[in-house]
Amino acid sequence: MTDPTDIAPCVRPLRFDAAHPSFAGHFPGRPIVAGVLLLEAVATALREWRGLAVRQVIDAKFLAPLLPGEDAEIELVAVDAARFRFTIRRAAEILARGTFEGMA
Repeated sequence: MTDPTDIAPCVRPLRFDAAHPSFAGHFPGRPIVAGVLLLEAVATALREWRGLAVRQVIDAKFLAPLLPGEDAEIELVAVDAARFRFTIRRAAEILARGTFEGMA
């Protein structure tokens, strides 16, 4: 866990292996990473960065799909002590963004 007064953003790599079991049903023949898996990855990054669990997802917008085996990154930025904005990017393209509220 980092110092909660640290305002530097958290950036983590993100990649889902093509063998991940969720791809069999989401969607057969044209798999994409499910939004819930993206949110779980953001929640894991928040827990590793600040030691916080997610209290609620305030908002989330999915703009483009992440495909199996593609490299992306999660960026978390503290809005205040409890709220965090996230952005998921593949290169310069924003795939998803939103706001989480954390809790100890």
